[in-house]
Amino acid sequence: MKTALSIAGSDCSGGAGIQADLKAFSAHGVFGMTAIVSVVAENTSRVIDIQDITPEMIAKQLDAVFEDIEVDAVKVGMLSSTECMEVVAQKLEEYQPAHVVVDPVMIAKNGAPLMNPDAIQTLISRIIPVATVLTPNIPEAEWITGETIETIDDMKRVATIIHKMGCQNVIVKGGHKTGEATDVLFDGKEFFEFPQERIDTKNTHGTGCTFSSAIAANLANGKDMLDATKRAKTYITTAIRHALSIGKGHGPTHHFYDVYQNGLIED
Repeated sequence: MKTALSIAGSDCSGGAGIQADLKAFSAHGVFGMTAIVSVVAENTSRVIDIQDITPEMIAKQLDAVFEDIEVDAVKVGMLSSTECMEVVAQKLEEYQPAHVVVDPVMIAKNGAPLMNPDAIQTLISRIIPVATVLTPNIPEAEWITGETIETIDDMKRVATIIHKMGCQNVIVKGGHKTGEATDVLFDGKEFFEFPQERIDTKNTHGTGCTFSSAIAANLANGKDMLDATKRAKTYITTAIRHALSIGKGHGPTHHFYDVYQNGLIED
C-alpha cells in the first residue's frame, strides 16, 4: 500500500485539516500519516482558538515518520507561523520526499485567519521552493504575488509568477470566481485548464484541504501531475456535489461518496 503524510492543523469538527486529509487519503486507498502543527478549535461556523505545536515537537513527529516508514507523498497544509515553516522546510529538505503538495492555507472558510501575515515572506522563501506543486485559491494567489485576478488569463499570469518563486508546478484554483469553477495548472512549460460546473451549496468546508490531499494521494499512487490533478478535480467536485449538511455553518464535503457507492476502484 502506498503512503502519504499530512503536515497540517487539526480540525476538531472533522471537515478540514488533518482530518480531511486522512479521509481523502483513505478514499484513494492510501495509508495516511500525520504531523500536527496546530490544534484548531473550530466548527462549521467559527474558529474559536488556535494553539500551535512547538517547532521541536513538529520536528520530532516528522523524524518519527520518516525514520521508520517510506513516504510516497507529502501534503502540507496550515502552517501558521514563521517558526513552523522553518522547521517543516528543514525536514523536507533533509528527507527529500518524492512529492510535496503545498496548500498555502491562509484563511478559514468562515474568514478567520490561519496564517500570521508576517509569515507570508517565509512561505515564499522557504516553503514554495520545496513544493512539487502549490495549490493556492485566488485570494491566496493574490496575497502571495500582490497581483489581482479577475480572468483565466490573470490566473495563468499569476501562476507563472509563483512558478518563478521555485515550485515545480502551480495550480491556481478558480472556486472563488463566478461561472465555471476552472482550475489552471502550470508545469513551467504549458497551461492546462480543468473546468467543472459550479455547484450551488454552502457546504464547502475543507474543499482546499481535500483537493490537495487527493492530488497527493494520486501522486503517491503513481499518477503523473496532469492525471493526478484531473482525478483530484473530479473527486472534489463529486465530494462537493454530495456535501453533507452537518453543523450550522459550512458543512463538510463527502469524502467517501464514491467509495460508499462503488467500493474502491483501481485502474
